[in-house]
Amino acid sequence: MPAGAAAADVSSEIDRLRRSNIVVHVTAGGNISHGEVNIRVVQKKKSFPFGTAVAAWAYNNDSKTKYRDFIHQHYNWAVPENELKWRTIEPTRGHKNYQPALTMIHGLKSHGIKVRGHNLVWSVNSTVQSWVKALHGDELRKVVHDHIVETVNTFKGLVEHWDVNNENLHGQWYQQQLNDPNYNIELFRIAHAADPNVKLFLNDYNVVAYGAATNAYLQQGQQFKAANVSLYGLGAQCHFGDEANPNVAGMKQHLDILAQVGLPIWATELDVLATDENKRADFYEHALTALYSHHAVEGILMWGFWDKAHWRHERAALLVGDNLQLTAAGRRVLELYEHRWMTDETHNLAAGTQFTVRGFHGDYEVHVIYQGQERTNLKQTFTLGNAAHTVNINIS
Repeated sequence: MPAGAAAADVSSEIDRLRRSNIVVHVTAGGNISHGEVNIRVVQKKKSFPFGTAVAAWAYNNDSKTKYRDFIHQHYNWAVPENELKWRTIEPTRGHKNYQPALTMIHGLKSHGIKVRGHNLVWSVNSTVQSWVKALHGDELRKVVHDHIVETVNTFKGLVEHWDVNNENLHGQWYQQQLNDPNYNIELFRIAHAADPNVKLFLNDYNVVAYGAATNAYLQQGQQFKAANVSLYGLGAQCHFGDEANPNVAGMKQHLDILAQVGLPIWATELDVLATDENKRADFYEHALTALYSHHAVEGILMWGFWDKAHWRHERAALLVGDNLQLTAAGRRVLELYEHRWMTDETHNLAAGTQFTVRGFHGDYEVHVIYQGQERTNLKQTFTLGNAAHTVNINIS
């Protein structure tokens, strides 16, 4: 966390953006001893998207149940790390395999986890299949068009987002091959026509973690918004460099610039890199806090959590080893997700029959405990959003 006034500003913004009032009114019969009544207001699910990249080789492997279980228990969003990329689906022309992605996504959704689609095309030169590089002109346009339409249709209703053309600030292979600087805009139109309900994203790096491409991303976002291509949001990857402590003030500055586009921002691929796991814990806390406290940030996904399934291995991991042991970084992230940024309060009626809980947005249960026993017939559930919520309880 930043120190002093900066920390207070961050905490204040988190409170303003991510919490609302829960006002509880209790009416108790004359024979009820107020001191023997406890009201527990407990959050069961968070509404803010916290997610992770998922590797199909581990998730779809019945010998890796600890990996699956950790995802199901601790995240509410996920993104296939590689399985939706065109080069994975169709490394050789005409030989397509959607099954690993479908198996994984059906499994995730069966546990209430929402899924991002990453990505339809990736125009960085080194990521384009050799068979695609051999294509030109109308044939290339048709192959790309057909791939996008087929992929979007295959996963219609299964993914909430699509990164349409990944890292387009850093690679323009398709535009250059076709000599068409507006081709990326055409890709968005193709994807939107195939599924008008899925949310379409740009996705790039050095736009929040670092600022080298922030202004270019602002301009690209404004261009796409003005072109009316159904751009929903900006994906900011947030990969931090070796032993680089995320700068909360710097991240806020970059986020403020991108927020000028007027669209939601998602942190799509967050990771940090530190040998010392306590430093790694601090680095993750700083990055997560900067993102969670910004008004334009609508969701945060990490780019993996287990060293055996992480592109940056142990030095970026929350869990390590075959038994998925929590590191200090893992404990810190869970402390943020599931304690500091979740709500669980118990109030005794001796202090008053009306009280207010400042709760993080999400799904709640209210439990009434009298003389140590829960009155299950008085249990209530509700979802807390931006508006205050009132709970009325009558104990007789």
